[in-house]
Amino acid sequence: MRGKGLEIQSDDIVEVARFASADASKKYGRPLIVEDTGLFIDALGGFPGPYASFVFRSIGSEAILRLLGGKGKEEEERRATFRSAVAYCEPAGVPMVFRGSIVGAIAKRAAGRGGFGFDPIFIPAGHRHTMAELSIDEKCRISHRAEAVTKFGEWYVRLVGNVYQPNLNDSRRADGRRHGFIRTDTGSRT
Repeated sequence: MRGKGLEIQSDDIVEVARFASADASKKYGRPLIVEDTGLFIDALGGFPGPYASFVFRSIGSEAILRLLGGKGKEEEERRATFRSAVAYCEPAGVPMVFRGSIVGAIAKRAAGRGGFGFDPIFIPAGHRHTMAELSIDEKCRISHRAEAVTKFGEWYVRLVGNVYQPNLNDSRRADGRRHGFIRTDTGSRT
């Protein structure tokens, strides 16, 4: 599904994802997942935070490195955190939000061609290379998005996995639309 719904301006990625998932789910009339991410740099007071995508498109990684200027002779002074919020919402429901984060430091210079956004300047804690230099497998094992999506997946399996079974007879929902699942018991939703 393509299209951009309303996006509120907030310093809180959870609030942005929660609002966007509820708005989009109502607009399209189906359950949806929305993800929002931010890069929070301690020495810059959390900047660019939830505005990371806009800041990257506007001034890029090199400008962030210049903003840090003389800061960062020590790694602790360049501490940063990537945070992700994945929100799931059904049209008449309340959004459920799942968070992920990865702590690291801003490199002194950009390195690597993989990934996107600020990956070339972010070094995950415990690593010597930027996210852009890591293999896709390694990045997926440690990423903030992978953590948030994994939490969502675990929740969704508990919610749906034990309550519904695939319906090979292609049953229809009460509203007449096909859903491919039938209720097999009265398991509780967690």
